[in-house]
Amino acid sequence: MNPFEFVLILVFIIVVASLIKHRDKQKTVAHKAMPDLDAKLRRIDDLEHRVQVLEKIVTDRSYDLKRQFEDLERG
Repeated sequence: MNPFEFVLILVFIIVVASLIKHRDKQKTVAHKAMPDLDAKLRRIDDLEHRVQVLEKIVTDRSYDLKRQFEDLERG
């Protein structure tokens, strides 16, 4: 084996090892972020439900009537 082949094999091994290390690091980061993502998705679902309830209340005819009575009492 000549010195050029030895250096080439050594560089190849270092590059492959670096790629494997980087891939493992990315998997660890993604795995740690998942619980945070799940919590945020649950929070979004809760907020969507609250908005739907508020839309029902605001578009309800009795809500508008109640608001008109309150305005008359103030004015």
